[in-house]
Amino acid sequence: MEKNIIVGQSGGPTAVINASLYGIVQEGLARRGEVGSIYGMVNGIEGFLSGHFIDLSASLSPEDLALLKQTPGAYLGSCRHKLPESMDSPVYSLLFEKLESMNIGAFFYIGGNDSMDTVEKLSRCGKARRSPISFIGVPKTIDNDLPLTDHTPGYGSAAKYVASTVREIVLDASVYQQPSITLVELMGRHAGWVTAASVLARKFPGDNPLLIYLPETPFSVEKLFAHAERALAQTSSLVICVSEGIKDSSGRFICEYASEAQTDTFGHKMLTGCAKILEGYLKNHFGIKVRSVELNVNQRCSGLIASRCDMEEAAAAGRFALESALKGATGQMVTLNRLPGPDYGTKPGLAEAALVCNQEKIFPQEWITPDGCGIDPAFAAYALPLIQGEPERFLENGLPRYLYRR
Repeated sequence: MEKNIIVGQSGGPTAVINASLYGIVQEGLARRGEVGSIYGMVNGIEGFLSGHFIDLSASLSPEDLALLKQTPGAYLGSCRHKLPESMDSPVYSLLFEKLESMNIGAFFYIGGNDSMDTVEKLSRCGKARRSPISFIGVPKTIDNDLPLTDHTPGYGSAAKYVASTVREIVLDASVYQQPSITLVELMGRHAGWVTAASVLARKFPGDNPLLIYLPETPFSVEKLFAHAERALAQTSSLVICVSEGIKDSSGRFICEYASEAQTDTFGHKMLTGCAKILEGYLKNHFGIKVRSVELNVNQRCSGLIASRCDMEEAAAAGRFALESALKGATGQMVTLNRLPGPDYGTKPGLAEAALVCNQEKIFPQEWITPDGCGIDPAFAAYALPLIQGEPERFLENGLPRYLYRR
């Protein structure tokens, strides 16, 4: 019997999060007879609880869908809302009443660790209520820190942006003959995948960035001085890349050296500013020009430097999520499984959301050089396939044309 479906987006956006939404909508429209209306939650589960949703199957034209696929950000809007631990909370009764009144057969949530927590809780509650609704998570995060999947949609585009931008920063930093240090701060609270991508900016062995620091290795200012002194003997213009979440051997974030970091609703430290702090240390120690650059949200919102591979995999993950739900899957997250062999390819699969939520896949220690300030070449073999290809571009008056919700 034909059922309606609903989809939401949660957490930080990416350059390809809307490609997954596109995949779900596209597949839903192709399965008329099995799928009725396709609803979108405005601002995720939080907005849906307030009654905010739209009918995507009625509001998106074929041209809109093509634009949606290449639009960065979260078209439906996002949220950071944690559902209660207790299944007895009245919020679950409210949610299921809303879903049942809308004749929903499948619920899709595009997001990261905390979003999979929502999928797991709703699936568990649904099973207790003997609800036939399928709850499926579609992975999304530039952090690449979800377990049980080779990588996450969003990471390839972020890695491409980081590598491209750092390469340009290196060129800019090298124009003067006077010694200088440029610090580039990149995203990554506990996992260094995004910052590791800066190594792809090197044009040849020994090129900048010469020093790369990830959260997985204890950081010390004294070691930084020693590493920087060694690097400045190689080049007069040193570029250093650091994760926002680097911390010392006691577990204290470097960003906390200036002031205590605030926390978000999930209890995560809100990190920023470690490069600015290190700028002062290096300037005082070496007495040369030092500047810091924080790339911030550009890492996740640059549609013009998106990876085609990333975008196509994000769309495929959305399509596979719908296919899986129609086959009766629930409480699952879509995974991307790398195929063996010399030619890159992936095959989608499923993993229990309960084994993914609130877990983090950190950057492998064997890919960090023994001195703690570099990345092993094996990482490039993993990452380079993910940043390949240029997606179709829609331009207007020389500017990117995107889809905006009104």
